[in-house]
Amino acid sequence: MEEEVMTEKRPIISTGGPQPAAGKRRSLSMPARYAINAVLVLVILILGELMIDGGAINRYQSTVLEQVGIYIILAVSLNIATGYLGQLPLGHAGFMSMGAYGCSIFIIRMSEVLGIGARDFVTGSPMTFLLVLGGLVVGGLCAAVAGIIIGIPALRLKGDYLAIITLAFAEIIRVVMLNIDSVLGFELTGGAAGLTGIPSYTSFLLVFGCVAVVCFLIHTMMKSRHGRAILAIRDNEIAAEATGVNTTYYKTLAFVASAFFAGVAGGLYAGCVGVLQPAVFGFMKSIEILVMVVLGGMGSMLGSALSATVLTILPEALRAFSEYRMIAYAVVLILVMIFRPQGLLGSYDFSLSRIIERVMNRDFPWSRKSVAPAGADDGKEASHDA
Repeated sequence: MEEEVMTEKRPIISTGGPQPAAGKRRSLSMPARYAINAVLVLVILILGELMIDGGAINRYQSTVLEQVGIYIILAVSLNIATGYLGQLPLGHAGFMSMGAYGCSIFIIRMSEVLGIGARDFVTGSPMTFLLVLGGLVVGGLCAAVAGIIIGIPALRLKGDYLAIITLAFAEIIRVVMLNIDSVLGFELTGGAAGLTGIPSYTSFLLVFGCVAVVCFLIHTMMKSRHGRAILAIRDNEIAAEATGVNTTYYKTLAFVASAFFAGVAGGLYAGCVGVLQPAVFGFMKSIEILVMVVLGGMGSMLGSALSATVLTILPEALRAFSEYRMIAYAVVLILVMIFRPQGLLGSYDFSLSRIIERVMNRDFPWSRKSVAPAGADDGKEASHDA
C-alpha cells in the first residue's frame, strides 16, 4: 500500500543573498555580546584619553566632555523613574546635591586622615583612586537613603501630586545644606558661601568609565525580572498589582536606584567644578534634567544620552552669541516638541549586538523583496519580512 505524501506550497522568501538554513539563524552568545560592548567602550576611553594627552582636546573641551558624561548619568538615572516606571518626580537635583556633598565631605575628611594631598589626586595614586571610588559610593548611598525616605510615602501618589512632593523635598534638601552649619555649630557644607577645597579628582576616564558602568547596570536591571515588573507597573499599575506584582516595592526600588545613580553623578560633578553651592541645585536643575529625558524619548537610554550630550554642548557652542544663545536653545526645544512630541528616539534603544546579528544573517532592509506565493494570481504579490 503506497503512502500518499502531501506537500504544501509555501512562498519562497528571498533577500537577494545567501541565507542560513531554515531555523539556523545565527546569533551571538551572551558572553560574546558583553565582550563586544566592553571592547567598544575600552576603545572609546583609550582614544579619548590619547586625544586629551596629545593636546587635540584642550582643558576647556575636556571639562565640557566631563560635564556631558555627568549629565548622561543624570538623564539615564532619571529615565528609570520617568521613562521606565512612568512617574513624574521633580526632585532629581536634590539627590544630585546629596551625592555631591556626601562624596565631597567624605573625600576631604578622609584625605586629611590618610595624609593625601591635592597633588596625589592629580598624579592619580592607587590610594587616591580607591578613595574617590569610595567617595562616589558614599555619595550614591546618601542619595539612596534620601530616596528611601521620600520614596515610600511619595510613591503612593501619582502625577501632579508626586511632582509637587518631590519638588518640595528637593527644596528641603537645598535649605538644609544652606543652614545646617549654624545648627551643628561647626562647618560641614559651607552654607551660602559654598563648600570649597574639593580636590580635582574628576577626569575623562573616570566619568565615562562611570557612564559605561551605570548604563550597563540600568540595562541589566531593566532586562531582569525586576525590570519587567517595573515596566508592567508603567503600562498598567492595577493589572500589575492584580497579577501579584508588589507595586510599592518595585516603585520604591526604581526610585532608589534612580537616586543612587544621581548621587554618583553628583559626586563626579563636585570633583569637576571644585566648589559646591546650594543655589546650584535648585528647581531649574531638576527641570533641566527632566527636559533631557523628555527630549531624548522617555524609556530610551540612547535618547537620554544623546539629548544630554546635545543640551550640554549646545549652550557652550553658542557662547559666542551670548545675547541670543538661550533664545536659540529654547527654539530648538520648541521645534523638537512640535515635530517630535515623543522625543528624538521615542522608546527606541540602540543595540550593537542586534546590528551585528543582522549582518551575520545578511538581513538588510534594502535586500528585502516582495514575492508572490505559489498558486497566487499573477497580478498579486505578498510582502514578507526577511
